[in-house]
Amino acid sequence: EFLHVVLEDVADNLFNPDPYYQQGGDMVRVGGLGYHINIGKPQGQRITEMTLLKTGEKIDASKSYVVAGWASVNQGVQGPPIWEVVESHIRELGSIALPKNTSVQIKGT
Repeated sequence: EFLHVVLEDVADNLFNPDPYYQQGGDMVRVGGLGYHINIGKPQGQRITEMTLLKTGEKIDASKSYVVAGWASVNQGVQGPPIWEVVESHIRELGSIALPKNTSVQIKGT
């Protein structure tokens, strides 16, 4: 549920029909999560089809998921900053090849 709320909140900052409520910025970047966004829908109805990309399993609002983010939306975050984790991982690999990203589908006008 919280994942959906965060994505909806950020989408409203960008796509609210009232320009006075548009705060700018960009959508939350996510890895391993796919979703559809319909920017023409009202807040609370924009984000649908949330899935785990690795398995295709739909996100279950009653489950808890472990997530990492570039910047946290929670207080009291524990652990190293994600950029340090990513840097360490890439250093271990030496190089990486990224496939085309089609995890977010955008609809609406």
